[in-house]
Amino acid sequence: MNYDERLRNVTVLGAAGKMGSGILLLTAVEMADLSLKSENKGIPYCLNAMDLSQEGLAGLLRYLKTQVTKIAEKKIVWLRKMYADRADLIENEEILNQYVFDVLSIVRPVTKVEVAYESSLIFEAVSENKDLKIKIFKQIDQNNPNKPWYFTNTSSVPINLINDGANLSGRVLGFHFYNPPAVQKLVELILPKNPVSGMEVFAKDYAQKLGKIIVPSNDFAGFIGNGHFMRDSLYAITEVERISKEMSFVEAVYTVNKVAQDYLVRPMGIFQLIDYVGIDVVQFIMNVMNPFLQNEDLHSDLLDKMMGLAVKGGQNSDGSQKDGFLKYEKGKPVAIYNPDKKNYINISEIQGKCDAKLGKHPDPTVSWKSTIRRKDKDQVFAEFFTTMKSMPDMGAKLALNYGKRSNEIGRHLVSSGVANNEADVNTVMLTGFFHAYGPINDYFVF
Repeated sequence: MNYDERLRNVTVLGAAGKMGSGILLLTAVEMADLSLKSENKGIPYCLNAMDLSQEGLAGLLRYLKTQVTKIAEKKIVWLRKMYADRADLIENEEILNQYVFDVLSIVRPVTKVEVAYESSLIFEAVSENKDLKIKIFKQIDQNNPNKPWYFTNTSSVPINLINDGANLSGRVLGFHFYNPPAVQKLVELILPKNPVSGMEVFAKDYAQKLGKIIVPSNDFAGFIGNGHFMRDSLYAITEVERISKEMSFVEAVYTVNKVAQDYLVRPMGIFQLIDYVGIDVVQFIMNVMNPFLQNEDLHSDLLDKMMGLAVKGGQNSDGSQKDGFLKYEKGKPVAIYNPDKKNYINISEIQGKCDAKLGKHPDPTVSWKSTIRRKDKDQVFAEFFTTMKSMPDMGAKLALNYGKRSNEIGRHLVSSGVANNEADVNTVMLTGFFHAYGPINDYFVF
């Protein structure tokens, strides 16, 4: 079965979810583009959008129509060539509408997993639950005579556990898109012990067609991305607990969050990132990873406490940010949650005091936005952190210790065999988390 044939009957499980909808969009466009080739004219293509939520599927179709229209507008020249034999399609608008119709015609919204019994390729984006994934895969595989390939979007569950649990004989791999899949360039690729012939090549070809960057990760719980992010988050939480002895909890969260964003030059503070991913998701991933770790306890009582108070973060269906550690207005943090008093304290009430305690910033002109695309950013950061090392201020000391810990985490991922090399760790954090520099560097060497 060649590349085109593998993509003629595909199912996306969890298609109406945050990750599933993006995976479905990318796959629908790729399948439609294949169907427009002259050699494939008349060949039926079917993409099953499987989700338990009828409401979610209705929203999915609206999302697809909007996004496919945007995609079509960017490749109108190519589409004119593909529809050159259609005398009825003259104006750009007519061609765009036809393409949107053709993409959506491939998609079959369904609520029953049985549709996957005829698919040769199955993308899975259900919840991060090993037993659920195994149960679904086993059911499909026992009823599907095509010996399908399974691409799981898991960000933490070891692939060999899924492979062995569902008796898939090497027909499953980790294909971890980053959120949102339609925008993010990174995909982590994790292979089972004995992958079937051709599956890895197909995965790389598919990723290339989607314009993705593939970074291989070895099969350790959490892989590279969450291997760093979870430990990085836990360090920040531990720092909050430590400095809460000399300032209030709310002030400590503000301080560590600001250090992560402004002093380590990241796109957002660490607690804002935890909120974005979801406190519940972060807690769950830590719980998935923890049993596989030796001499390490990846657990946070603070996350447990926030969950017990039903403060979960995450995102609404329209993509807006839910309140978590931070409260948001128009996407911007305006307050910080106090779990003891169960209320939010406005940032404006504590900002001046905390900023004064942090002390002088090494260089206010160095920010994530101002440096992310600079060709000389390595030199900029080397000078920036060298200056920071000579500063006695609290902010500088917190940032240097945080950066050093991030560096240690990155190197540990290589030494423990999760990542093949330092470059892969840095690529994941640069591409998947939009860091301005990789965690493995010489900036924090003392």
